[in-house]
Amino acid sequence: MISLNNLKKILTAFLLILTLAFVEIAANPQMAIADTATNPATAAEVFSTNCAGCHINGGNIIRRGKNLKQKALKKYGMDSIANISNLVTNGKGIMPAYKDRLSEQQIIDVSAYVLSQAETDWK
Repeated sequence: MISLNNLKKILTAFLLILTLAFVEIAANPQMAIADTATNPATAAEVFSTNCAGCHINGGNIIRRGKNLKQKALKKYGMDSIANISNLVTNGKGIMPAYKDRLSEQQIIDVSAYVLSQAETDWK
């Protein structure tokens, strides 16, 4: 049986490795993003393909407080399509820019999708 201290060490190591993997993905997005020739048709597909890896169900596996829930979007001034679109387009911090991977319309659509999902608490 694994002791509580050993379990904590294992989980800490796992989270460190996972965080490092996401940092690498953010630093080298062309390596991590699937072929955009698949051209997701709907905003939900764009989100699923490009965003859900870090923001599954509106959460954030990298920075817990910077999620896509309505309270956090308002707190950080990301409660408009324009502001979300700007963030998706240009990236910020660890979040990569998607201006070279998504069309302007896909960015607007996925931004609207994020707002609509936040209004229903991602249900």
